[in-house]
Amino acid sequence: MKKQEEFQQIIGYEFQNPKLLSQALTHSSYANENHIKKHLDNERLEFLGDAVLEVVSSEFLFLNYPKLSEGNLTKLRASLVCEQTLATCAPQIRLGEFIRLGKGENRTGGRNRKSILSDALEAVIGAIYLDGGFTNAKEFILKFILEDIEHRKLFYDSKTILQEYVQRNFEEPLDYRLVAESGPDHDKSFTVEAKIGERTIGTGTGPTKKAAAQEAAYQALLLLKPEGMEGPQVQ
Repeated sequence: MKKQEEFQQIIGYEFQNPKLLSQALTHSSYANENHIKKHLDNERLEFLGDAVLEVVSSEFLFLNYPKLSEGNLTKLRASLVCEQTLATCAPQIRLGEFIRLGKGENRTGGRNRKSILSDALEAVIGAIYLDGGFTNAKEFILKFILEDIEHRKLFYDSKTILQEYVQRNFEEPLDYRLVAESGPDHDKSFTVEAKIGERTIGTGTGPTKKAAAQEAAYQALLLLKPEGMEGPQVQ
């Protein structure tokens, strides 16, 4: 329980029903190993949290980007709530430390796995929604997910932005190379490098080659930005 109390201090929300937080932090691997009923892991809360997150992010974008078309709003929202970007929000609340994992999952790096982190984050949102209502869930989302919108926008179209930047500033072409592939078929992990010639400028890991390449492009943009690149303009 002390771990849960620490987590509540980090996120600035105290649960009236601590069992909801415990469920949100319980991965299916832990539930399986400890013979906890299937519906008491965090998958159902993840389902609910995903819906709450979509509503809050939709309202946020609608109000803050009045000139964006419906199509661009949809694309930007998708980038804000995708597995890759949600996982980048987890470190600031140290989420990986508090997830209850099975021994095998823990041993193979589950605390840093983006799919587990993003699912748990959505489950926490669902738990806050059930415990304290929409206003508290919205406050959590605005504080920990939508607070760094500029970087989220950068991730939104990172491959296109990087391609244009490289074409303007380098003679050698941009290339993406798959350098590693691991995991079973249902939980694959791919690692891709973004390269200019033989120089690696970014590395990304994701559940698909496309997601890994997007992460690699994003990391490359963060590296190249000090060399004079301006951030993306979403219009």
